[in-house]
Amino acid sequence: MEQIEALVIGAGPAGLMAASRLAEAGVKVVIVDAKPSVGRKFLMAGKSGLNLTKDEPIDELLNVYGEAREWLAPMLRAFGPIAVRAWAEGLGQETFTGSSGRVFPKVMKTSPLLRNWMGVLATKDVEVRTRWRWTGWDGDALKFDTPDGQKVIEANATVLALGGASWARLGSDGAWAEWLGEETAPFKPANMGFLREWSDFMKPHFGAPVKPVRLTVGEHSVKGEFVITARGIEGGAVYAISSELRDGGELLIDLMPDMGLKSVIAKLNRPRGKNSLSNHLRKTLGLKGVKAALLREAGPLPDTFTGLAKRIKALPLELNGPTPMDEAISTAGGVTQTALNDSLMLKSRSGVFCAGEMLDWEAPTGGYLITACLATGLHAGNSAVEYLKDQ
Repeated sequence: MEQIEALVIGAGPAGLMAASRLAEAGVKVVIVDAKPSVGRKFLMAGKSGLNLTKDEPIDELLNVYGEAREWLAPMLRAFGPIAVRAWAEGLGQETFTGSSGRVFPKVMKTSPLLRNWMGVLATKDVEVRTRWRWTGWDGDALKFDTPDGQKVIEANATVLALGGASWARLGSDGAWAEWLGEETAPFKPANMGFLREWSDFMKPHFGAPVKPVRLTVGEHSVKGEFVITARGIEGGAVYAISSELRDGGELLIDLMPDMGLKSVIAKLNRPRGKNSLSNHLRKTLGLKGVKAALLREAGPLPDTFTGLAKRIKALPLELNGPTPMDEAISTAGGVTQTALNDSLMLKSRSGVFCAGEMLDWEAPTGGYLITACLATGLHAGNSAVEYLKDQ
């Protein structure tokens, strides 16, 4: 059995941040990851531009974490948007804020930041072992399947940063939940699309963006856009209300979010002449293409302009549930707050800390996911340092 000072399992943002803090404190750290290389999901996040955080006041940022707000608040206040930007720039990656407040590295990609980060860890003698898959406990020790057979490690402190249960091919398969048992809540998809069997006249609109719109589920409303797919709907606005939809809420779509109901009624009541209803909608409201198709997709049209206006402003769209969990950007569920103390240490296992997406919290896309992974990773790393000092 190998004995080491600090072990970090999982080489995503949370695990690397925990390892960084431990190494800065002079602790000898070993990072293990099941995949052949580190940060695979982190790299995927940068495929369309690495959204590191959101440039907004911390109290506004905290609100997006819903039920986990109070739990995560101390960690996010300690390492929020300002700190994330300073950290990235400390790794040689200049950042900028987009028009929506989202913060990106100027190069947009993950790879330069990750490469520099791993370079810093290498200077601190942090050891990285890939293709090491955690397979559970052997008493207080941890078992691994490795290219050289089964290995067992006993660590003075361990940080688990194993990710959620989506994108299994990138390393986040949720298999670790088997070894934490009752300390976890069931996984649920988050930031995912939803399924619908479209009628034939929607086929020409597959791949079409629907914008601008306002999507409402219960008391949660968001303005943005989404995309019609062959299987249903997906996109930023859908992800933002995905948790409410997943949990059974009804989707209402405002096709004219920049115009009040009275204005829509007034425009529809303009003389129609010999125009078909489609032409009347196009000429009075600019309603055409995929929006007009969605209006008809929702069922028979009301026979009055007032009723039609109400439909345009609150179009109900029935869905057939979320897309498969492995296709979700992130997941809810995982290690519960009640299983951990304030230092993110498992109450059932002294010296074992948890961080990142494997914790039971969720947030929409827009930089919130990476920010919370970094913040919880730093907190777990700090806690592990303090724990080792006390031993």
